[in-house]
Amino acid sequence: MSVHLFGEIGGGAVVEVAITSKAGASAKILTWGAVLRDLVVQTARGPQRVTLGLNSIEDYLAHSPSFGAVPGRFANRIANGRFTLDGAAYELAREKGEKHALHGGPNGFGRKLWKLGSHDASSVTLTLESPDGDAGFPGALTATCVYRLMEPATLRVEFTARSDRPTVVNLTQHAYFNLDGSSDVRDHELTLISEFYTPTDVEVIPTGEIRSVRGTPFDFRQARPIRHASGQNYDVNFAASRLPDETGLAPIARLRSPLNGLSMELHSTEPGVQLYDAAKLDCPAPGLDGVHYGPYAGLCLEPQAFPDSPNRRHFSPCVLRPRGEYRHVSEFRFA
Repeated sequence: MSVHLFGEIGGGAVVEVAITSKAGASAKILTWGAVLRDLVVQTARGPQRVTLGLNSIEDYLAHSPSFGAVPGRFANRIANGRFTLDGAAYELAREKGEKHALHGGPNGFGRKLWKLGSHDASSVTLTLESPDGDAGFPGALTATCVYRLMEPATLRVEFTARSDRPTVVNLTQHAYFNLDGSSDVRDHELTLISEFYTPTDVEVIPTGEIRSVRGTPFDFRQARPIRHASGQNYDVNFAASRLPDETGLAPIARLRSPLNGLSMELHSTEPGVQLYDAAKLDCPAPGLDGVHYGPYAGLCLEPQAFPDSPNRRHFSPCVLRPRGEYRHVSEFRFA
């Protein structure tokens, strides 16, 4: 475990913490945005980097499309940047010129400086205090994020949150995965343990339907390349099966590279997973090892509550009340 200064923002230090497993997996975590900046696992062919990351805090501030961040207070989209809770209406912060709220707005959790807590060779704890009215959300909220490397090559991410007033919460890990270092991940093979997805309109807002994947380009029940003959791109939520394994987490997805055989399984407590294929990615800053991240350079599998849940009562619950605790646990298991 090592801790060093990664940069400064507004006079505040951005710290990077490096953690490892005994089997040789390693991860680098930033206090800014609780960002997972790097993740490397050992394979029969040697170490393999499996996420996209940048080289300086300036690059993250200027160019990062949430690379490895923890978006919040509500990850994903809320239609029209508004919701009503217990009869009170709330107007949320949005990016300039945008109609809908996304990832908590321009100063969401993925762009805030978290506080470094306990840390050891294989884990690090980060905390964030979000005041009442932050980005328009009600309630003073305390969020905690724990990254832990488990043997031999599993990254476990644990989120908890408490609030002094009723609010909505949805946290996730927004890593862009690439299991073989290729420039295009659409030949990665993906399995989603999901029978249903939530269709969206042209503005990527859920229509409110929960539709079967059967006979559509959204059917990943059997492993297949992400690339589809229809040319379909993906930025959509899938309903998880929620059948827990022996760890209490439900298997949600399996991603595999046919080039090197490396696979990643996602297990989670969450009711949904957002698949984003990064079709619009074109980062002008060089990535790790100087790599250019263009379209499809990585893909996101974001375990979370359904997008726009605050406005869709039949979607997954997302309300946190004062005596309750928000808890989300996900494991990314590499083999």
